[in-house]
Amino acid sequence: MLYPLFFECVESIVLQDPLSDVLGAFENGQIEYTYLDVVKSAGHSCPTVAGAYLMTWRALDILYPNSTPIRGEIEVSFKEAESDGVAGVIGNVIAQITGATDKSGFKGLNGKFARHSLMHFSKDIFSSARFTRVDTGKSVDVFYDPSSVLPASTMAPLMQKVMSGTANNEEKKEFGRLWQERVEKILCNFNDDETVIKVVEVS
Repeated sequence: MLYPLFFECVESIVLQDPLSDVLGAFENGQIEYTYLDVVKSAGHSCPTVAGAYLMTWRALDILYPNSTPIRGEIEVSFKEAESDGVAGVIGNVIAQITGATDKSGFKGLNGKFARHSLMHFSKDIFSSARFTRVDTGKSVDVFYDPSSVLPASTMAPLMQKVMSGTANNEEKKEFGRLWQERVEKILCNFNDDETVIKVVEVS
């Protein structure tokens, strides 16, 4: 399986999952998610998938400054409805990493390890997403806007040709290269730039 090399350069997200520990899936319940993992699940790499990964990465860094994040004990809220825009896509990526799901999620074992009802949509917030620790109630608002990371000037006309079916093989490859070039910039060059990603603690 071939993919852009920068996928492996993005910092991974390590969590501790008590359910995985109890059921013997991973030693000590430690799970490591990479950008490649979420791309495989989403089926593509784009600024939205990259943003969902980056939002989770940065939010967990602030919520758990001196400890490992606990998977299944992180609540996530969005201002949009699940069917609006790309909210559902972002939610799917965040759910994969944090374990948080809506009512469709895991119901738990003997009242423990439940994952359902930890993801909420259409909430009265102003950020791209709000992450909350269930154990402490500490929350952070995450703002993500990749618009300042501009694509190459040649990408738009190439996209038109690809979408219309008139692009040749070289043009298709070049479009894909330019598309991933922008994603790489977001994840590797602007991952701590507050014009792209900003995390604010909720008072």
